Amino acid sequence: MIELDNVAYSYGGGELLSELSLQLAPGSFHFLTGPSGTGKTTLLKLCYGALRPTAGQARLFGTDVREMDRDAVALSRRRIGVVHQDCQFLDHLTLAENVALPLTVAGEPISAQDQNLRELLGWVGLSSRANALPPELSGGERQRAALARAVISSPEVVLADEPTGNVDWEMSQRLLRLLIELNRMGVTVLIATHDLQLIRAAKSQVQARVLRIANRRLQSAGVDL
Repeated sequence: MIELDNVAYSYGGGELLSELSLQLAPGSFHFLTGPSGTGKTTLLKLCYGALRPTAGQARLFGTDVREMDRDAVALSRRRIGVVHQDCQFLDHLTLAENVALPLTVAGEPISAQDQNLRELLGWVGLSSRANALPPELSGGERQRAALARAVISSPEVVLADEPTGNVDWEMSQRLLRLLIELNRMGVTVLIATHDLQLIRAAKSQVQARVLRIANRRLQSAGVDL
């Protein structure tokens, strides 16, 4: 689905990632860890075509990113749901409208009364907040809304960048359960996190591969959870 083969990425004259290979197979579950600043977010951006490697090959659903124009990358992106670390929303739109935004941008407008949207908001526990504006949301509500927005288009892959970074432990567990539930439905999941406690908490719930960025390279942490 998503493959990085001996990829490197340079930024500001220095190499941030080097000789990095990764394969996200259908239905797999991965954790990506490592200290802040080691390139976890950059790796995720390489996985969904927001960045192109400076060396090596990145393939999205079998196609080399270097051979894809902007429209082709955008089309592939519809098959990938991304939960960004900063959870940006449009403050003039309601929560429901923000969640539905990927469909609206793709030319598939959806109303707040749409059954699928209502079911999705119920799934993340936000039915009662559908008409709230983003400034009115708590950190946990914003994170759940970001997850709902990432999966509104029924993606085959979900990439989550520190999805529990701004919430308490109870909420982080809830978000983890939602991602595990998606994986059980066949969705490939990659979670970037520096929270080793979160990874350990997943041990009894899902079989996952733990990867770590160190010295610009991707290493197996040697743990199959």
